[in-house]
Amino acid sequence: MLKYLWLSGLVIVLDQISKWVMVSWLSLYETVAVIPYFNLTMAHNTGAAFSFLAGAGGWQRWFFVCLTAVISIGLFIWLRKLAKTKLEAVSISLILGGAIGNVIDRLYFGYVIDFLDVYYGTYHWPAFNIADSAICIGAALLIIDSFKAEPKSDKEQESA
Repeated sequence: MLKYLWLSGLVIVLDQISKWVMVSWLSLYETVAVIPYFNLTMAHNTGAAFSFLAGAGGWQRWFFVCLTAVISIGLFIWLRKLAKTKLEAVSISLILGGAIGNVIDRLYFGYVIDFLDVYYGTYHWPAFNIADSAICIGAALLIIDSFKAEPKSDKEQESA
């Protein structure tokens, strides 16, 4: 199922281009209203999801880089050897592309660039980026795929 790696590459390219555009356009914490409930807001996340461990003093940068590397290798192996359906392969490819997009930021800047800001009233969801979106979409699709019936093996089809 390595034929779906192009999707990982597309996520990485779109993520990095969008971050480059935002860094060129906005200053840190600068906000531009786009539509109701959605802003572009420049933020730097030194932590993980929802800024988990953001204030940990710096060691978390290398922890997350190493963790992402191990997870990415696992995802690649899963995609190469274990993916059984197109949806599963697409899901893994999206997650892999998102993970690599964010680890590029951690290696280059020491933090992840986030700029998508969804809010309601005064409540703002933590800022995120294209890579985060790909990871979430991939995870959701993987969950959906897990509920689908397993395709019958050749032996099961012959006996039916």
